[in-house]
Amino acid sequence: MPIPWRSSADVFTQVLRQRGVEPDAVRDVEAAWDAFGEFLQIEIEGIEGPENDGDGFIVQWGRWDWNDDRPALSFVRQLAVSEVGERDDPYWQPEYWQLELQLIFGEDPAWAALGSLGHQDTGFDFDEIGAPRTAALGRIRRFLEAYPELAAIWRAEPTHSDLTLERAG
Repeated sequence: MPIPWRSSADVFTQVLRQRGVEPDAVRDVEAAWDAFGEFLQIEIEGIEGPENDGDGFIVQWGRWDWNDDRPALSFVRQLAVSEVGERDDPYWQPEYWQLELQLIFGEDPAWAALGSLGHQDTGFDFDEIGAPRTAALGRIRRFLEAYPELAAIWRAEPTHSDLTLERAG
């Protein structure tokens, strides 16, 4: 049964907690990833269909101003919300919203070069819910494991985490 897009943060929180993970105190990256994968299989209503890239996800890493340049790893689900504005307006566009679980880490030589890997994300994936999305999650996990810095941070314990639902852009 699909959930309303506005409830997505609450539902992801429930999925995390079912796995023993608190969104503001993640200590196990793998458990958070498993919860993210489960959450990505939940249908969401009020968004564009798959033919319009209405529901996608991305993994991002790096150091950003908004987290005091500390090493971070983020799991993001992006939704193209169609329940906004006047659809008959010739300039109508969906609103893009991102549900992000950001994991912050302490400094460590194992990921000191995190910001210089040549890219800082996996690129968006818009595979449909079900087997295609499960396969995409596996590909992304293997991609991340191929980089020693990302593999090391994956095995580390975050010092802080935060779950947000915000309009993108």
